[in-house]
Amino acid sequence: MRERVIERRAFERVVIENVTPRIENGLFPVKRAKDESLTVGADIFVDGHDRLSARLLYRKEGETGWRSAPMTPLPNDRWQAAFGLPELGVYEYTVEAWMDRFATWRERLGKKVSAGQEVPVELLEGAGMIREAAARARGEDSEILDRYASILASDAPLAERTQDALSAHLERLMVLYPDTGERSEYGPPLRVRVEPLKALYSTWYEVFPRSCSDTPGRHGTFRDCIRRLPYIAGMGFDVLYLPPIHPIGRKHRKGRNNSVVCEPGDPGSPWAIGAAEGGHKSIHPELGTLGDFRELIEAAREHGIDVAMDIAFQCSPDHPYVGEHPEWFRRRPDGTVQYAENPPKKYQDIYPFEFSSPHAESLRNELLDVVRFWMEQGIRIFRVDNPHTKPLRFWDWLIAECKREHPETVFLAEAFTRPKIMYRLAKGGFTQSYTYFTWRNLKWEIEQYFKELTGTGASEFFWPNLWPNTPDILPEFLQLGGRPAFLLRLMLAATLSSSYGIYGPAFELCVNRPKEPGSEEYLDSEKYEIIPWDLEQPHSIRPFITRINRIRRENPALQQTRNLVFHPVDREEILCFSKFTDDLSNIIVVAANLDPHHTHSAWLRLPFEKMGAKTEQTYQMHDLVSDARYLWHGESNYVELDPSVSPVQIFRVRRRLRTESDFDYFM
Repeated sequence: MRERVIERRAFERVVIENVTPRIENGLFPVKRAKDESLTVGADIFVDGHDRLSARLLYRKEGETGWRSAPMTPLPNDRWQAAFGLPELGVYEYTVEAWMDRFATWRERLGKKVSAGQEVPVELLEGAGMIREAAARARGEDSEILDRYASILASDAPLAERTQDALSAHLERLMVLYPDTGERSEYGPPLRVRVEPLKALYSTWYEVFPRSCSDTPGRHGTFRDCIRRLPYIAGMGFDVLYLPPIHPIGRKHRKGRNNSVVCEPGDPGSPWAIGAAEGGHKSIHPELGTLGDFRELIEAAREHGIDVAMDIAFQCSPDHPYVGEHPEWFRRRPDGTVQYAENPPKKYQDIYPFEFSSPHAESLRNELLDVVRFWMEQGIRIFRVDNPHTKPLRFWDWLIAECKREHPETVFLAEAFTRPKIMYRLAKGGFTQSYTYFTWRNLKWEIEQYFKELTGTGASEFFWPNLWPNTPDILPEFLQLGGRPAFLLRLMLAATLSSSYGIYGPAFELCVNRPKEPGSEEYLDSEKYEIIPWDLEQPHSIRPFITRINRIRRENPALQQTRNLVFHPVDREEILCFSKFTDDLSNIIVVAANLDPHHTHSAWLRLPFEKMGAKTEQTYQMHDLVSDARYLWHGESNYVELDPSVSPVQIFRVRRRLRTESDFDYFM
């Protein structure tokens, strides 16, 4: 870890400690989205009883001068200030504080005057400080301060001079031109990376382009994807995530259901990248051309959708890299290339890169060029496959290089691994992260996990993107819970976090057949075959998804994650939480029945006073899912949730107000 070396003047009296937010003592930047603000706090104190002043210093990285904001004292020597983040990129910030001689003098002067003491010497002392401030001031302010100094040092009646010395006008002027001679500054500046708004709030839909054909048996194309866009946009998704679109290897190609036997016509896994037609900078010829891909990107944008591309840094045995750069791969004693393994699982169709070889620099430069190539085509969102199996510092470097050129770029880490590694990837630059949400089903599990993500320092760098399913993961809860389980997990993903995604059409069609009992793999997985989806099946939950995504768009409280608060419920089957905007103009309360098989009821307790209203008032609770409206009274209220109807209620709190015309209405 980088040590913070801070030079201190001898006997420096002002102490600045515990500056927040900061990550690993400033080694990594915290995260915020464009147009958010960053609130900075610090413990600031001094020996004795002298008054202090402090200010927050901030600037865009690369600027030479600092901008400042005065810090406000809070209880127990805590100080706080905030600054806005109007531009993408990195900002620096630090804190400085000083002994405020004038404020100390003014406070003591006021006490002496109140006690009826004579203060002629004190006024002369103040006049000297005011003259020093006049020398620092400019224009008319300098002249006004000089006049104040002359008055305090004059022979005018003591009461008049004292009144001027304690005037609010003089105090305001002196604040503008402080004496910072006894100043302390927190060490090397801390940093905040400003991410695009889509990094904070996004709604993802994953689709295999090769399955988008309307003609059974025909390989889908990018043009088929374009025809699918109204369907995706109609549900309210704003990110279209495509698995790898590159040529697929033929050697050791996997067959249906991940079989090592590949039958004629089996298309193989898109993650086995590379063939005679090209590698990571090429497109599978059956999908179309590079021009077709650019047309898809443009057509998606016309529907309000950004295309996200999969980055999987691995190769099939047929990849051109294998023949052109054998030094980038690990060789076994028999001379063969080491394929990917996670014993007892074997992935004979995938060769991992060897980042520990003497040729790692040429490898990493080529991989950076891969990302740059797709950025040149217009891609600004990348979902990165298994980043935890590559060096962490490689990602630090690659993401920093990409964001230096295009700070609006979003990187999603698909890393279902140990928590510390997931956190380290996020600290090092990944914008969003997959999570353990997929396996958190019980009330205590959900509350404990999301309190960690949103109520600790992790929220400063780890931005969760929740997925109830993926092409690799069909959770047991979805296998056994039927349609209510899909409704429930969709709603939880969409409301617990401001970013979530689904793998479709498998999700909206409630596909829940595993490869075998105890397995999380799909039977007849789309990873290994082309599936002609029937999107108009009557059991599709497409209308529910559309409604949930509309609720997210219309309620700003659901467009952030750090504002998540859980509430007490007297039944373990019912989960309750809320989100609200800073100004309390939008308050959302969610109640969910976590049991997809049985109806449950419970009493909820909501802290309405913290939501800006009195507990004795009546509130209208508008269920945005069913459009029903209820009147609630006080903190404790009753809910009953039948999963066969809807396992969730998403309430918007409409507080009762009194208007000038003496009529009641709900906002």
